[in-house]
Amino acid sequence: MKPITVNRKQLVVAAVVAVAILLVWLLIIGTDNSMELDHNKEIDITPAQIRSIRDIGEWEFLSVSDEEFVDTMRRGFLRNDHLARIYYGTMRIGVDLSDVEEDWLVVEGDTVILTLPPVGLLDERFIDEARTVAFHESGKWKATDREDLYQRARRRMMVYGLSKENLKSAEDNADAQFRQLLRSMGFENVVIRFRRSSE
Repeated sequence: MKPITVNRKQLVVAAVVAVAILLVWLLIIGTDNSMELDHNKEIDITPAQIRSIRDIGEWEFLSVSDEEFVDTMRRGFLRNDHLARIYYGTMRIGVDLSDVEEDWLVVEGDTVILTLPPVGLLDERFIDEARTVAFHESGKWKATDREDLYQRARRRMMVYGLSKENLKSAEDNADAQFRQLLRSMGFENVVIRFRRSSE
């Protein structure tokens, strides 16, 4: 076996290559390769996107069904007249985006601030009149008497359906769904507020 001979020129080249590799390695270690995110980065939302959100119109976040038994009695000389009905209704609770104010959606850097109308009843005529049951009727009653029963049932349903707990639940659902929508558009920081009825 022949001994390996290395001439001086080869040693110099090998030393230069080794020093170059060492310098590159030191530069790599000394440099922070982590990607720095620009927290001041602005995300634009176009007028068309704002319009498309607003065009959703009424957005339901809670549905509350109720039934109410309402009756009335009219005392007579020989007998009493009695009118009793059962009403069924489903209240749709949410926000009406046609009621937003001009500055309802504001972008500040990477944050979007959304001010929504108050959560409330979306449909005033929520009683299903086709399902109304005439539970009992004796005597003669006018249309105004029946309308009075209807309105009493409606008021009772609204007290039940528009309770603080139900309105809070609808707000929480609205917050979650709008937050998800805006995050899907690229906004990480989302602030959602609700206008109060008195505002």
